Amino acid sequence: MPDPAQPIRVAVLGAGQMGLVVTSMLLGARGSSNGASGGSGASPQVRLWTHDADEAGRLAQTRQSPRLPGFQLDPRVRIALTDADALAGADVVVCAVPCQFIREAFVRLKAHVPPRVGIVSVAKGIETETLLRPTQTIADVLADDPDAPARPYAVLSGPTIAAELARCLPATMIAASDDASFAERVQHLFGTSWLRIYTSPDTLGVELAGATKNVIALASGVLDGLNAGCNAKSALLARGLAEIARLGAAMGSSPETFFGIAGAGDLATTCFSPEGRNRTCGEALGRGVTLDQYLATATSVVEGVDTTRAVSDLAKRYKVEMPITAAVYEVLFKKVDPLEAIGRLMGRELKAERIG
Repeated sequence: MPDPAQPIRVAVLGAGQMGLVVTSMLLGARGSSNGASGGSGASPQVRLWTHDADEAGRLAQTRQSPRLPGFQLDPRVRIALTDADALAGADVVVCAVPCQFIREAFVRLKAHVPPRVGIVSVAKGIETETLLRPTQTIADVLADDPDAPARPYAVLSGPTIAAELARCLPATMIAASDDASFAERVQHLFGTSWLRIYTSPDTLGVELAGATKNVIALASGVLDGLNAGCNAKSALLARGLAEIARLGAAMGSSPETFFGIAGAGDLATTCFSPEGRNRTCGEALGRGVTLDQYLATATSVVEGVDTTRAVSDLAKRYKVEMPITAAVYEVLFKKVDPLEAIGRLMGRELKAERIG
């Protein structure tokens, strides 16, 4: 536990868009002025780590990153120049590393992660090789001593376009954890006057919702690229949410999660925002750009691509029908023409609507 007389020390791993804005969330938190952050009431001490030493040097000098144009890193954020420095004395660790690189990052950092320190994931995705969620991947790497006190894990997720968070526009998120006290701690640590955070015990559902919505966002972008209209897009969101909820129920999560902020809220934002990376990728595909061509010029990781593979495998494992996900998979990896994929969806057997 942190010393209540000292500011809480937070290590943020990953200097992508979410890693950068997380630092603003932490330094603008209500807890920074009323003590809810778990320390003396002073602002948290925030260290930001990136795997790339050159990037770390540029951030330390310029306080800016091309990953988030116009964003100025708070001067109070300390850029960690070594792995050990990033995690030394940390009270909380925030993982903002893209999902498919989490294992590699924590294998590298494992020796420096303090024992029993709480870990918060803001990553969205499913590891393709193992089908593990981000918090599961981290726990798998750290493999804590089973006889030692359990390390708390939480996921912080919701409809959060990074560029909007960088401008402190109003937003909401969910802090989910099996440990209710840790979820509340995260709620106070990150909540600001412009960011309202709710708690949930459904870590599985919140992480699954954050991953699967990126698959539907790719499909949404395809419709935009084809100028298919609002009717088609609204139907896609409704039916996409239905198949996401079916998978969640089969895996044991709460159905309510998928109709709340982490589910329907995040899905709508990702599918409609012009700044959404997955929607933008899908739009390019709808206009005739190949996946290889798009990824060759993309400046940020498009998580939905790998997530589509993983969710397709989960659907097979749990015997869940996910026709939209299957169509996205065919467009991405089997080079099926988007119009043909839509035709197949529209030509499916007629039946009654089923949500769960």
